[in-house]
Amino acid sequence: MTEASRPQQASRPRLRRQPQQARSRARVEAILAAADRILSQEGYEALTMRRIAEESGAPVGSIYQFYPDKGAVVDALGERYLGAFKAAIDDLVERALAGELTDLVGTMVDVYAELFRSQPGGMAVWAGRHLSPELARADEASNTLISEGLQRIVEHLTGGPGGELAHRATRMVVWAANAVLHEVFKGTGTPDQETVDELKRMLNAYWVDLRDRLMTSAG
Repeated sequence: MTEASRPQQASRPRLRRQPQQARSRARVEAILAAADRILSQEGYEALTMRRIAEESGAPVGSIYQFYPDKGAVVDALGERYLGAFKAAIDDLVERALAGELTDLVGTMVDVYAELFRSQPGGMAVWAGRHLSPELARADEASNTLISEGLQRIVEHLTGGPGGELAHRATRMVVWAANAVLHEVFKGTGTPDQETVDELKRMLNAYWVDLRDRLMTSAG
């Protein structure tokens, strides 16, 4: 994949100034925590600088000292969510390379589902990706991160570079898992585990077919 065709990554958080003192760092944490709660409970359209001030207890002016607009706040949250996704996928890659990943699909879906469960604000970002450039960047960056890690695992398990087929297939797996898990976790009740299990069955069937094709092409 060329640089020109590589999906756009999330931008760096646009902080007006870096918090240096403990008090300033605590205020930035409170701002981001408030923004996360608003996103998860009320959605992107409710996220305004004034609403963040109300939720965090910080004066509006102090929020503007760090973030020029709500897009910058979303960028910062996107980086935070992306860090959790990166840690999870890096762990999966390490386990696969060490020969410890005996159930690729089941483990991947469980890890992905836990990220959705534990980061409701992140889920709101991905669900609202069509609403702003910041949300779109965060969504694309997470999809790219996960699919690239999954491609490394797939190529390790099938014994060679999978090329465009592996790239396309792992992107499709991420899209499919995203769509199903958004449905599973969009309500306020207990997630439907039976639907998660059906997702595993669907992706397992695809994985068996993909593995055979990649191993045939590598041989």
